[in-house]
Amino acid sequence: MEKKQEGFSQLAITLLNHYDGAYYVDINTGHYTALVPYKAFKKLGVPFTGDDFYSDSVKFLSKCVHPNDLESIKKISDKNTIIQALAKSDVYSHIFRMIIDEKIVHMKRSLLLCPDTAHAICCLENIEDDFAKKEEQKKNLESAERMARFDELTGVRNKNAFKEYSESIDDKIKSGEKNFSFGLILCDMNDLKLMNDTRGHNFGDEAIQRASRIICNIFTHSPVFRIGGDEFVVILSGEDYKNRKKLLEKLMNESLENKKARSGPVIAAGMSVYKPDSDKSFSRVFNRADKLMYKNKKELKSIFINRLSKDTDKIDVPITDERKRQLDAIFGALCTVSDGGYVYLNDLRYDFSRWSFSLVTDFSMPSEYMYQADKLWEENIHPDDFKVYREAIDMVLYNSDAHLLPLKYRARKADGTYVLLTTRGFVLSDKDGDPEYFGGIIVPL
Repeated sequence: MEKKQEGFSQLAITLLNHYDGAYYVDINTGHYTALVPYKAFKKLGVPFTGDDFYSDSVKFLSKCVHPNDLESIKKISDKNTIIQALAKSDVYSHIFRMIIDEKIVHMKRSLLLCPDTAHAICCLENIEDDFAKKEEQKKNLESAERMARFDELTGVRNKNAFKEYSESIDDKIKSGEKNFSFGLILCDMNDLKLMNDTRGHNFGDEAIQRASRIICNIFTHSPVFRIGGDEFVVILSGEDYKNRKKLLEKLMNESLENKKARSGPVIAAGMSVYKPDSDKSFSRVFNRADKLMYKNKKELKSIFINRLSKDTDKIDVPITDERKRQLDAIFGALCTVSDGGYVYLNDLRYDFSRWSFSLVTDFSMPSEYMYQADKLWEENIHPDDFKVYREAIDMVLYNSDAHLLPLKYRARKADGTYVLLTTRGFVLSDKDGDPEYFGGIIVPL
């Protein structure tokens, strides 16, 4: 007896270092003895020893086990279930939640079969720290996987996700799966490079985000992917697939309105639909949409260029007195907010401008009133700055945003020296959205 008790003591010390509680159980009779009493059980009145391990497990654990885990505790504490489990394996383990001091704690209970196969040691282990670490690792892994598949700037899926998605579609196409259909819309935002070059990358990023929101708000039932700087792909499914023509028309109309209003991104788009009889790969569908998108892109670019060139036919027609009075009125309003800067204003219908007298004098321009003043002014632009200047002006005149952020360039003064200037320009459009006036303020730096 003393030898047996000594063995129990040594075992208890070993278990104490690894477990929060340990009980020696007779598998057949259910008699049990605590080797390492679990402290939390003292409050519940769990005895040091007992005659029915199986019913006592359910009785006392029911007082502290999380309600959602109670049914599973009853099942895993069943005598026949435990005996059958230990007959197959020397270890029978399960995880459940306990409520200790009003806190949820994850516990692991393991029954270890003894060498005599008639007894088992039931060990209790608080694994909350390990569980929390695993949950944190899981979250980090999910976060890393999300970052690998989602675009950081817009929040939509990225090129990696698109590759995986398109490959899964390819597998379906090659397998000959029936009743399989999808559509594809390829979108491209106009003039991103010009925006980045003339307005800065922050402005370009904001435009990309706005374009993404427009696409996502229209195609609410389909995955959206950003596959390039300004390129997006929508894989049409569900209701979006059924209503694809209507939704594409909505996207194109919104882009056109943004173009007219000179505010908001202008998105070119092309759509194609999977044809089971002829499309042997996803790329065939993609390439058709790509061609249609570029066709739409050219159409959008030409719309306002043509409208503007339509008005330039009137260059040789003298400006009317009424239009000149309107020009002077707007010019006067600009002068009141110029804060000492040079003011210029051009009537685009007649290509007739009025410039500040100080600007005319300082840069040796012909007059305060001029036809084709832009060509005269460009003669003063430093050759190294001309490209940036011209692209910025073209963007304001022909593209989607009505305002030009401060543009810095050098211009030659009357004495032949160059001075650094900053220009803020704008366009006023008529009721049809056609550019009517172009003006701004030039400030020496």
